[in-house]
Formats: sequence, C-alpha cells, structure tokens
Amino acid sequence: RFMKTYPKVEDLAAASEDDVLKLWQGLGYYSRARNLHTAARQIVELGHFPDTLEGIKALKGVGDYTAAAIGSFAFDIPAAVVDGNVYRVLSRYFGIDTPINSTQGKKEFAALAQSLLPASDAASYNQGMMDFGAIQCTPQSPKCLVCPLAETCEALRTGRVEELPVKNKTLKVKTRHLSYIYIRCKGDVATHRRGEGDIWQGLWEP
Repeated sequence: RFMKTYPKVEDLAAASEDDVLKLWQGLGYYSRARNLHTAARQIVELGHFPDTLEGIKALKGVGDYTAAAIGSFAFDIPAAVVDGNVYRVLSRYFGIDTPINSTQGKKEFAALAQSLLPASDAASYNQGMMDFGAIQCTPQSPKCLVCPLAETCEALRTGRVEELPVKNKTLKVKTRHLSYIYIRCKGDVATHRRGEGDIWQGLWEP
C-alpha cells in the first residue's frame, strides 16, 4: 500500500506528513516514516541519490550500518557493515571481550571489520559476514562442530563461545503515567496533536 502510493522518491517527497503517517500505520515506528519522508525530500533537492558514504550518511535516519550496506551493495563502496551478526562473529573469532555497545567497542570493531574487507567485492563479503553470523555463528547453540573456522576460532579454543560477545547492561526501565480527559460535545470528540521531543510525536490523542 505504501509503495503503491509512493512508487518514486518524488512522490514521497511531495506528500504531506499526515498522508505519509496514515499510510505507515501497521509498519512499525512512526519515526522511520518521518525519516523516510525527510530523506526523500533531501534526495529530490539534491537531484539524485547520493553515491558517497558521506552523502548517504547525510540522509535523515541513516547511520553507519545502513550507509555501509547501501554504499557497498549499490555503489561498490569499500565500507564494512557492522551489525549484530558481525559483532558476534568478530568477537568470538578473535576472542575480543570489549563490550560491543561501548564507545570503545564500536570503534574497535568498526576498525577491525574495515581492516578485513577485501580489496574488491565488498558487497559479497558484507553479505557473507552477516549470513555467517545469522546461520552458522548464531547467538544460541552456534554450529561450532561443523564450522569452517573452528580450528582458528579463539572463543572455541578457550571455551568462551557462550560468553562472547560482551554487552553492557544499559537498559533503564522508566515508568510513566499519562492522564487523559475525554471531552465529547454534540457528537464531536476533542483531540490534540502531540508536539516534538516526546513519544508519539505528531500523533493525535484525547
């Protein structure tokens, strides 16, 4: 439904945010729809899809991982993709216990992944690394007995497969209570639109 309504980037760029959010219902976080909408307008203003890593990163909502994936797959840019699967494979194979969600860990793994990237065909390498982590070196019960890297895997050699990768516990649960007043008058219900800087940005509520 979303793709049929906006088959081209120009169509999405020309749409109103209200229309975009309405069509996005059921597709996940609304922030993604807003980012897509803004990025579409950036692309139209630029006149083409950016074909450099810096240009791709400049698009709203695009971080290092997405930029590297788009860059390597679409433009053969030698950029290493580092997702959860890649973190896991690298931390186990090299026996690295630096927390993957720490500033130091992100820098360390990004540099390591980039150093391992072959001189050509970065896309196939990136796809292979992600698939290897998703299918072979899985979070639970990895297939170590039939792993082609078993003989040189540091985590397997030292019995630390289940311990790696290390991740800092940073989740803080915050309880919020919201109170609403439901006002109805002559068949109409009073609603208002939520502002920026909080949850449910731009959505309507009593």
